[in-house]
Amino acid sequence: MNKIVLMSDPRVAAVPVTDCGEPLVDVRLRDALAVDARRAEPSGAFAQLREGVLIRLLRARQLLPDGLRLLFVEGYRPPALQREYFERYAGTLRAAHPDWSPARVREAASRYVSPPEIAPHSAGAAVDLTLVDAEGRELDMGTPVNASPEESDGACYTDAATIGPEARANRRVLGAALSAVGLVNYPTEWWHWSYGDRYWALATEAGSALYGPRELG
Repeated sequence: MNKIVLMSDPRVAAVPVTDCGEPLVDVRLRDALAVDARRAEPSGAFAQLREGVLIRLLRARQLLPDGLRLLFVEGYRPPALQREYFERYAGTLRAAHPDWSPARVREAASRYVSPPEIAPHSAGAAVDLTLVDAEGRELDMGTPVNASPEESDGACYTDAATIGPEARANRRVLGAALSAVGLVNYPTEWWHWSYGDRYWALATEAGSALYGPRELG
């Protein structure tokens, strides 16, 4: 994909899913990854990922320069929670732009929150993450994790031209490690990477997705 394809694009939903049945596993059981608590909730769902995605993250951490680590922020998101996030953000956009059509609202919302029916997070296939140094301090990535297009003035886009050289270099370091192990980035969110979902399948020209939406437990 040479241009930005949003999650709302019909080509994403058209990708078939042949779920391999791989389990969700708790990232916190692997000491190799630092886990942030900003998305923590009682069920611990945020710390779950498909096993194959976690294996790739563990490989990616070994590719980082000395002194840098991955900071895991969020993985699996239950479908009901994904729907809540999407509808809330879409509602904010509708209120700000009452002249927008439902299709335009859906498209704009998908820059930041995936439509529930195809969401990589609800398949356990996506991870939101950033980089920290040896002391656990987050590196300058240009915006905080989960900054919306509105509040960041578009700087959340992975290739945003408005970020500084240090942030751009740090994004490249993160991207190089994750791309090398097969993950793909959602280009409107520098922190969002996935493997095995519909978006990944479209980006890599795979025949089908390996993981589909599922309920926890």
